Amino acid sequence: MTDSKEIWVLGDYRNYFHSRVTLQILARASSLAEKTGGRVCAVVFGDHVDEYVNEYIAHGAEKVYVIDDPALKNYSVENYSFLMTQLVHEFKPETLLVGATRFGQEIAPRVAKYLKTGLTADCIDLEIDEKGRLVQIAPSFGGNLIAKIITPEKRPQMATVRPGTFQELTHDYDAKGEVIRLPLPSDLPKEKIRCIRSEYKPSRNRKLEEADIVIIGGRGMGSKRKFKKLFELAELVNGEVGATRPVVYADWISHDALVGQAGKHIKPRVLFSFGVSGAIQHTAAVTDADFIVAINKNPNATMMKMADVAIMADANQVCSGIIRAVKDKIRD
Repeated sequence: MTDSKEIWVLGDYRNYFHSRVTLQILARASSLAEKTGGRVCAVVFGDHVDEYVNEYIAHGAEKVYVIDDPALKNYSVENYSFLMTQLVHEFKPETLLVGATRFGQEIAPRVAKYLKTGLTADCIDLEIDEKGRLVQIAPSFGGNLIAKIITPEKRPQMATVRPGTFQELTHDYDAKGEVIRLPLPSDLPKEKIRCIRSEYKPSRNRKLEEADIVIIGGRGMGSKRKFKKLFELAELVNGEVGATRPVVYADWISHDALVGQAGKHIKPRVLFSFGVSGAIQHTAAVTDADFIVAINKNPNATMMKMADVAIMADANQVCSGIIRAVKDKIRD
């Protein structure tokens, strides 16, 4: 055990205006810190990062550890892992949280290995138990079970958190925080890979987690050919298409579209659910939708009971009807 009760969140700001996972984790860390009596801290590496330091303070960080140096302008997994390991050894936080982005999935396992501590990947919730330990909640066995994992002895307790799981705090323009500026160590490891140039290439579509309108299809759509109608509808309403696990396993759509405990957790303003029965692995990931419209032949399907509007009908036929109605409206 350590004397420090600090909860650290590693700042990932490389696509800040599109990826809010660091702010989301800071929000959850704030609620955890209320139960442990600890402090919420962000850790930032890079070059000219004061803008992000201030943003993290405005979103819940009470302290920010910063290493700001031109040598860190380009991300290097070797350097970042080394720096994080050194800081943990020096300041001994109780908990270290990282977003389950490609950045986090690359760096977190390395840091855990160097620190010889445990790591729970892709968490969908975090809690504090009666002994003050971090309970790391993550899907397991392909999403069929939810595991509650603790790190009873080793520190820090480490977890990566799925983007979109928590709601970020409102930006507080009056927030104050302590900034600890640290020098770049002289023994920084020599990079095995050197970045010559980098360029951010946005995807053609927004992420499911960021979409205001999400259209999810289940086996009730009937076939892969009929499922494709959802993409036409999504284009008309500026939405994104998601899917249930059976649809993904049937190869009607890629795994990136999976909505559920083993996939994406979404919070759209409007959710259309076509032919989805509503297994618990799926419904747990859509409960934060503001408004749900469900279409299913079975009135007793879980999604029908969850919905604000439930339509008992064939999902494929209703989808076709909505497409026609939207196109008619556009022509008018």
